[in-house]
Amino acid sequence: MPRTQDTISLIGRNSPLERARSRARTSGPGLTSPRGKPSDGTRAGRRSATKDLRQLSRREEHFLGRLLEKEIDFTDAPIFQHEDAERTIFGLDEVERPDVTWYRPLMDDLIPTRSRTDAPRSGKSVLLTGAQERILFLKFNYARFRMRAVQIKIGSGRPDLAQARDLLQWHTIAAGFREQIAETNLALVLAMAKRIRIMDGEFADLVSEGNMALMRSVDKFDCERGFKFSTYACRAILKAFSRHGMKSTRHRQRFITDFDPAFERSDHLETRRAEFIADSAAEVRHLMDTNEADLTLVEQTVIGHRFGIGAPSQAPTLTLEQVGQIIGVTKERVRQIQNKALEKLRSTIEELQSPEEFKRPRDN
Repeated sequence: MPRTQDTISLIGRNSPLERARSRARTSGPGLTSPRGKPSDGTRAGRRSATKDLRQLSRREEHFLGRLLEKEIDFTDAPIFQHEDAERTIFGLDEVERPDVTWYRPLMDDLIPTRSRTDAPRSGKSVLLTGAQERILFLKFNYARFRMRAVQIKIGSGRPDLAQARDLLQWHTIAAGFREQIAETNLALVLAMAKRIRIMDGEFADLVSEGNMALMRSVDKFDCERGFKFSTYACRAILKAFSRHGMKSTRHRQRFITDFDPAFERSDHLETRRAEFIADSAAEVRHLMDTNEADLTLVEQTVIGHRFGIGAPSQAPTLTLEQVGQIIGVTKERVRQIQNKALEKLRSTIEELQSPEEFKRPRDN
């Protein structure tokens, strides 16, 4: 069966499976079929072996190629060398998985009334003892130990179907225990991130860095030394926070201006409003200069002192009482004169903006 272009691009031209298939096309004899029988080196034999390997899905073939690209690491333990290691390790007591539905670290930023020290927990947490942690890490590292054994057996050649299935199965087991260990210690990351939190915008980054450090700690922790996992993980998380702090400091030094949400908002309405106010002020000033509103001298004096129209730009606006002292009346009389003058100005502007047929005589 010829390979399609989609299959080639999915697996990768430089993946171990692709290199093994290239060697198989050129070498002929020595290609091992999944049944353990060497093929005859003919085109039919090579096609049969490739067809058997393609019983894996495209996604599985692609993931298998990624597993074989680098050496699988694990933390060794003496029990792994025993003949009945698998039965002994997986015969240990099962450890209860935690309920992590409460883990929503960024929801505290969206709900300001909720205290960060009181995380809402809808499920129960699991606090592991040293013996329970050892059980989980033994199962996790033994699965990776078996993956490494399969990888060594494959060597630089190509895996048969049985080896491929075995490798993928042990990887699934290892990933399950790795996830369980990380979920059990999620509260550790959240608690430490709250303690050293400085700026609101960095909380999400701190939690992300802490989670990555937690996953790396799971991969490197040696349960045979007799320490609790939290002792090892806390130091790794703090070092990750320190690295993130130094990186953030360098970033702020290079980019001094912080992100301002106001820059992302359009100022069209504010600009139009400012233009309208400026046009209206210019129109009123024109009416005052030409006296098209038929204002009396007293009314012009009151409007000029109260709103600065017609006065120098440096002249301050006066209060009703101050204007009354200038023209010799009470401040209440100044208010009446001001309102009458404003009404004349308003009527004049409306007449100028109305069509000619709707204009009506104005009462003086």
